[in-house]
Amino acid sequence: MYAWMIATVAATAGLLFGYDIAVINGALVFLRQQWALTEFGTEIAASSLLFGCVLGAAVGGALSDRFGRRRVLMLCALLFGVSALGAALPRNLNEFVAARFLGGVAIGVASLIAPLYIAEVSPARLRGRLVSLNQMAIVTGILLAYFINWALSFQGSESWRWMFAVAAIPSAAFLGALFFVPESPRWLVAQGHPGQALRILGRTLGGGAAEAALAQIQQAILEEAGTLREILRPGLRRALGIALFLAIMQQWSGVNTVLFYGALILKEQVGGQSDTAAIGASVLIGLINFVATIAAIALIDRLGRKALLIASALGMAVCLLGLAAAFRQNEPSATLVIAGMLGCVASFGVGLGPGVWVVLSEIFPTRIRGRAMGVATVALWCACVVLTMTYLSLSSALGPSGAFTLYAVMCIGTALFVWKLTPETKGRTLEEIESFFQEDRS
Repeated sequence: MYAWMIATVAATAGLLFGYDIAVINGALVFLRQQWALTEFGTEIAASSLLFGCVLGAAVGGALSDRFGRRRVLMLCALLFGVSALGAALPRNLNEFVAARFLGGVAIGVASLIAPLYIAEVSPARLRGRLVSLNQMAIVTGILLAYFINWALSFQGSESWRWMFAVAAIPSAAFLGALFFVPESPRWLVAQGHPGQALRILGRTLGGGAAEAALAQIQQAILEEAGTLREILRPGLRRALGIALFLAIMQQWSGVNTVLFYGALILKEQVGGQSDTAAIGASVLIGLINFVATIAAIALIDRLGRKALLIASALGMAVCLLGLAAAFRQNEPSATLVIAGMLGCVASFGVGLGPGVWVVLSEIFPTRIRGRAMGVATVALWCACVVLTMTYLSLSSALGPSGAFTLYAVMCIGTALFVWKLTPETKGRTLEEIESFFQEDRS
């Protein structure tokens, strides 16, 4: 129960992550009207958070290694709260962008540190389930943002301010709860405090198991002498290439056009939709995303990573082509567009969403896993920035139909890449996966 309590507190970072990522979907409808935003201004408003994510992902690992997992999560909680209030009170776009950027830094750091912290305090038999709490918290945060956006949309054009302000409440609760959880035992050992680590391990594992776990942690730290340069050596270059490709293509699959711009698409490109109806459709999108993530957690160890990734990418391609076909009509059908969006999100949530993160966590050797994951995470957020910053411009240049067709082609390419070049990691130990890449020298 103690381990579950710690993991639940840490997973609140994921809840705030999901909320802050998704809240822009409904808020953009009112922001675009109130500040008469151009397409570029709208893209900046949507992307400002993501620029912060890139910075947070780049510095999060170093900060947590120096100051500890818990303290850095406290900093994230503070930044989440400041960002929520700052985004609710701006007088112009520049102030809004600055506030959202701070929230992005919190997300970038939390996307690395929260699952890492949960893994380091969890008993081995519970680690998979406890770490999955963070992913479930993210999709719960997304669903919560969509629901709150819809509920507040009835209040009129100023409701967007309350959409952001609401996040200050869980941010404050998160900060307060972090005072009641311990530091990571692994970090304490690395800092030369094995006695404190043993006391924490005793509460999560029990006496005898705690001593064995402490010895394993001490041995693992001694072996972690790898440097970032090591991933460029023969054998590991392929692992790096796979990680970067999957991280980038997870974003360039186009799913975030639905998650970030879905309400705006329904309001402006489908037509005939009220502000409230367009925002309300996003609640269904969030619910489908939530259910698909549950399915992914249940299936990924049964069907394997490759099968889910390939099915997910091809499923997205079909739905994106369906969206492209819908937008070729003079008056796109709202029913067809919403169905295509739901199919995209369901396909993504059951495979590419969680599956890419699982593969990234498995294909690098232990001694460089943290650093290599940092590189892949930064690449992922950079790809997310590019997608979000270009969708409206691309849609204007090629038409919505052309934009969704391009994303479908990328999904087909992703499926082919996984089929031909990505090894199956299901059922293999981390040592077996490392040996596979070492033997496959290039």
